Amino acid sequence: MKHTISVLVENKFGVLARIAGLFSARGFNIESLAVGETEDAAVSRMTIVTDGDERTLDQIKKQLNKLIDVIKVSDFTDKKYLEKELMLIKVAVNAKTKKEVTEAVDSCGAEVVNTGEKSLAIEMTGDAGKIISLLELLRPFGILEVVRTGRIAMGIDDKEMKTPGKPEVNE
Repeated sequence: MKHTISVLVENKFGVLARIAGLFSARGFNIESLAVGETEDAAVSRMTIVTDGDERTLDQIKKQLNKLIDVIKVSDFTDKKYLEKELMLIKVAVNAKTKKEVTEAVDSCGAEVVNTGEKSLAIEMTGDAGKIISLLELLRPFGILEVVRTGRIAMGIDDKEMKTPGKPEVNE
């Protein structure tokens, strides 16, 4: 089972290495990892997606909480949360396929962000399912390059679910 964990950490040198080392030393796999500063420049949020059973998840949380630079560990497994991922994808095109690719991109809610003679660069933001769907849709045209951020996530409560823009909510 996949688990999404949010870890608030002190924004200090070596914290990322210590957390990655914790996972590596114990044989836990990190499927996705995104790190960025929060509203407080002294604090960063790590969103970690990992795979494992409840026992493995419990071990991960205990080990993370032992690290001195860790402020808070939040497990979104049984909670409502927003999640997004950003992907940039470069697709091969020619005079015949450029319009077809552009129409496919528009139909998915993605955006062409750079147009070249032989390729288009496309930006897609959404949950992992949307990202994968776009990849599969564009695969027949010839994918030249893919860059993905990894998942970011934020816990929400029921009142926040009524925000405009219909965010991707996982329950």
